Amino acid sequence: MSLLIDSPVWPWRGRRWAHLVSDVSHDELHAFVAAELGIPRRAFQGDHYDVPEELHEVAVAAGAEPVGSRELLSRLTAAGLRRRKPRPPARAAG
Repeated sequence: MSLLIDSPVWPWRGRRWAHLVSDVSHDELHAFVAAELGIPRRAFQGDHYDVPEELHEVAVAAGAEPVGSRELLSRLTAAGLRRRKPRPPARAAG
């Protein structure tokens, strides 16, 4: 099991959030989140879950490895599990 979590530094709706990923499989990530954090599957963001700061230490205590954001992204990408946001189509020169 290789679950990774960055620091809860991402502000949204008056709270700070961390990203939780697996560099093994999305199935591993879904199982961990459901069993340990109680976050619903519908909260899955395509390649990660956003974890509120109050659950960060719970995730770490349950086995998620705290890493920096760059390492998290690097390992997710190296595992082939990174989902990039679609880019808007290029505008035609006119």
